[in-house]
Amino acid sequence: MSHWIARLALVAGFIAAAFVGAAGPAYRYAGFELGHSFKLMEWGVYAAAAAAVLAIVWIIVSAVTRSMEGLMSFILALVLAIGAAYMPLNMRATAEKLPLIHDITTDTANPPAFVAIAPLRAAAPNGTDYKTDPAEQQKGYADIQPLIMADVAPADLFTRAEATARAMNWEIVAAEAAEGRIEATDTTAWWGFKDDIVIRVAAEGTGSRLDIRSMSRVGKSDLGKNAERVRAFIAKLKEAK
Repeated sequence: MSHWIARLALVAGFIAAAFVGAAGPAYRYAGFELGHSFKLMEWGVYAAAAAAVLAIVWIIVSAVTRSMEGLMSFILALVLAIGAAYMPLNMRATAEKLPLIHDITTDTANPPAFVAIAPLRAAAPNGTDYKTDPAEQQKGYADIQPLIMADVAPADLFTRAEATARAMNWEIVAAEAAEGRIEATDTTAWWGFKDDIVIRVAAEGTGSRLDIRSMSRVGKSDLGKNAERVRAFIAKLKEAK
């Protein structure tokens, strides 16, 4: 009997992994609406919970019958259930602790404006207008600040910034040296979300100042992805020669 319980747990584990694993590709390649893709993840969590319950039943039955039949199925079921449930539950926990924003910039008073990318976002749920409450960004991402390089001329910093953006595999949409503006799009690996970036380089004292803005086309919360992108860009740019 314990053998069949373990097998049922394993089936539930595979179903959980399949639902969660399919969520991103279903949105990116199969035309699923975002809400439907999230529903797949929700079903995956339910299936993972079922696998966990069956695993507990297996432990009880095995203890009573003193039989270890189905041990490998039990172990694999637990691995699949934990692995499948981790990502959606972690996403939810992250969303609850971070500000509900999807537009991050180093200059909240005068954020860089999208120009070339604006038409590409015409049909996106999130427009290009800056609507983030600066206090909310400060609360969650106080480290996101302008990059000041006192010993680098604006033209040189612009060249470095463009090279860094290309090195990060962003799709460059515009690079207007005369305006000090770079616009690019970054596509996330699993979901295929398109997030847009605009970089502004200007003179500051004897050197230069760089501001950057990263904004999601869809979603109310970006789960910290835009701030992560801004941090990565600035860190890589500082290393550039």
